[in-house]
Amino acid sequence: MDSIEPKILQPEGAAPLEKADPAIYPPDEAVAAPAEIFEEPLVTTQEEERISIASNWTLVWWRFRKNVLAVVSTVILLFLAIVVLIPDFFATMDPEETNARLAFIPVQRIHWLDEGQLKPWVPSVVGKRDPVTLAMKWTTDETQKTYIRFFGTSWSYSVLGVFDSNIHLVSAAKVDQADDDLAAQIFLLGTDRLGRDQWSRLAFATQISMTIGMISVIVSVVLGLLLGGISGYFGGWIDNIIQRLIELLQSLPTIPIWLALTAALPRTWSPEKVFFAITIILALRGWTTLGREVRGRFLSLREEDFVLAAELGGASQARIIVKHMIPTFTSHIIATSTLAIPVMIVTETSLSFLGLGMRPPAISWGVMLQEAQNIQTLALAPWLLFPGLIVIVAVLAFNLVGDGLRDAADPYSH
Repeated sequence: MDSIEPKILQPEGAAPLEKADPAIYPPDEAVAAPAEIFEEPLVTTQEEERISIASNWTLVWWRFRKNVLAVVSTVILLFLAIVVLIPDFFATMDPEETNARLAFIPVQRIHWLDEGQLKPWVPSVVGKRDPVTLAMKWTTDETQKTYIRFFGTSWSYSVLGVFDSNIHLVSAAKVDQADDDLAAQIFLLGTDRLGRDQWSRLAFATQISMTIGMISVIVSVVLGLLLGGISGYFGGWIDNIIQRLIELLQSLPTIPIWLALTAALPRTWSPEKVFFAITIILALRGWTTLGREVRGRFLSLREEDFVLAAELGGASQARIIVKHMIPTFTSHIIATSTLAIPVMIVTETSLSFLGLGMRPPAISWGVMLQEAQNIQTLALAPWLLFPGLIVIVAVLAFNLVGDGLRDAADPYSH
């Protein structure tokens, strides 16, 4: 079949155009140039391909590790988690061992070099009684040294109830002094008014306070997901009941409620029972905010196509909630939970400090800070405020990690 050449309209009397006129028939190079542009394959870099096939959690991790403060805070929280699991490993002596004669011993600072060699030691403690007040005045003597060793052996303890160990992070290696009461004893954070070692008590207080915060958040997250999901998915009278319950719990004043609960809890209860009661009470008050958020998400998600497809496919309502709806905002739940833990920790610490939470002989950050309520005592022993410093570090670390997770989980934040 002959090719049909295009006809070019010209005014009458005009000279005919030549076939080779470049205005009508451009050179082959000019015609071929656009074709080369469209036929050139799209080139993607190796980095773009790696991102395109990465899972959502991988992308969250890549964004999270760019946040230096969040990564450093994660390392701090991992260290605190190790203390929670094995506080005996970090303790130098029994946290409940009392000796009023050793009250208010100052902090023994670790010196790493001895005569130019790496040989850690702490200055020995020397006591002298005030002839006027008869109070014992403690000072550190740099000329007398108590050498320490890391990962040394001492008393035996159980590791997670699985096996026994007698290895401790820090222990006294050699004592170059004559006072038998202070022999083989080191006080890295000093002692309180009863002569109890603050370093050892701080390790066990970290276990109690961190555990209360984390367990409370876990229980509150479960309640928030369960009740908030039921409220948002089913609606109707169930939604009304759950929302009125949330409003009731949020309207209760905190301090009067804790005063009433403190009066209701028997004084004869063991620290374990008090621990369990406080954990449950904090969880029952902490799930309401997450419950409202989950309800709002479910109200928008239940009309989505993938939920309708699951219903038409015969999936049960429980499976739709657990397998299809909750995973869509799992990252948000993790970030919210991380930010809720410091709130629980501060709440427990504040209540215990006021005498409304944990009570001695239990050990928590708030219980330890009770020793710093007296201004006179605080002037004599400022190291009693160390638990407050740990509270600040832990709360900041949780907040920074929570902010980092929230930003990493949000695809529109970068």
